[in-house]
Amino acid sequence: MDIAQLRTVLHVAELGSLSKAAERLHIAQPALSRQVRLLEQELGTRLFSRHGRGMQLTEAGQELLLHARQIMQELEAIRSLPFGNDDVPLRGEASIGMPPTVAAILAVPLARAFRRAHPEARLRIVSAYSAFLIDWLRRGDLDIAILYESQPLRWLRASPLLEEELFLVGPAESRLDPSVPVTAKRLADLPMILSGSRHGMRETVDNLAQTAGVTANVVLEADSLSVLKDMVQSGLGYTVLPASPIREDIRRGHLRIAPLVDPRAGWRLMLTVPVDRRPSRLLDYLERSVVTETAALVQAGTWEGRLPNGD
Repeated sequence: MDIAQLRTVLHVAELGSLSKAAERLHIAQPALSRQVRLLEQELGTRLFSRHGRGMQLTEAGQELLLHARQIMQELEAIRSLPFGNDDVPLRGEASIGMPPTVAAILAVPLARAFRRAHPEARLRIVSAYSAFLIDWLRRGDLDIAILYESQPLRWLRASPLLEEELFLVGPAESRLDPSVPVTAKRLADLPMILSGSRHGMRETVDNLAQTAGVTANVVLEADSLSVLKDMVQSGLGYTVLPASPIREDIRRGHLRIAPLVDPRAGWRLMLTVPVDRRPSRLLDYLERSVVTETAALVQAGTWEGRLPNGD
């Protein structure tokens, strides 16, 4: 077996399709198919089950995937050793997950900084709610993630990134006003549209309502920021969000907001890294860049929040 075969297994497993893996790797599909077939012949077992919707790892394939990831991480660690100038662009792959409210603000500046510094490396940015991100971190599908603060997980190293104020968000016809606070008790009266109960955003709102002595009146759930906003804009209910990712919707009059008080509503975003992550200069750069770009966005007024140093 060789590195190319292991890399093929990783990409096919992630994408669930030979054609998609071939497109990503810029290699003809028959060549990738032959790599998988030769590896299966050498190991004497099937690594993938083929079906109409693509390819899925077998139990043996899952076992191989764990070792393949470790091997690729070792190779990346070798490439990242400080043999030369630290300013030389690095190669390899890095991945980061973030909630949709964060991705709407941070994804483009972070990608721009990463591409400028390391044009030969590849960055994968995943936008999803926290329950999915935690699962992907645990499985090794993500290197780093930005999560809402919750109960600490012993296998994650977490550091504060930003504190955001939360607002009650309603449709254009609502009477919400940024200068007129709304008590958190209203979460029990208004029809609320929130993310699913497994996610950090929902946990924050549920805890807020509980502190106010009520239960949020959840009438709809949406695990997509765009769907959630569309539902609110159409008049189906209200939600709770920070102001920055919906600033344009507010400016255009599609959404209205009001501060939540008694108690004051907010959440803390944490930059999290698995404690067993193998050291890599590329991942270290990505981690530093998240902090740097977040601070720049806050100082420019693009991202409303308070940094850990109090700015």
